[in-house]
Amino acid sequence: QVHFVESGGGLVQAGGSLRLSCTASGSVAVYEAMGWYRQAPGQQRELVALINQFGTTYVLDSVKGRFTISGDISKNTVLLQMNNLNPEDAAVYYCFVRTEYSGDLWGRGTQVTVYS
Repeated sequence: QVHFVESGGGLVQAGGSLRLSCTASGSVAVYEAMGWYRQAPGQQRELVALINQFGTTYVLDSVKGRFTISGDISKNTVLLQMNNLNPEDAAVYYCFVRTEYSGDLWGRGTQVTVYS
């Protein structure tokens, strides 16, 4: 069982910025990775960014140069800095942890809305 505390979503004008924050707590001391998925209405959930326990990061091609992931896996905390947002970035953003035996586990999500 993992408890997530997600924050930072909201309403922003195109070209603006938001920063998402997530802290996870549970029975696992260190997760293999943490990061963010997103899901827009009528679309599949997609992996946006992650950082693993070695500090290696991944960022979705469509957000490279605009989104930056950072965090401290040992403290189960991850941040997603999102700059130059556009309406295509609007979605529910879900924090997740990657575990050895249970795969990816997600939080409840935070809404990001971008208006032009």
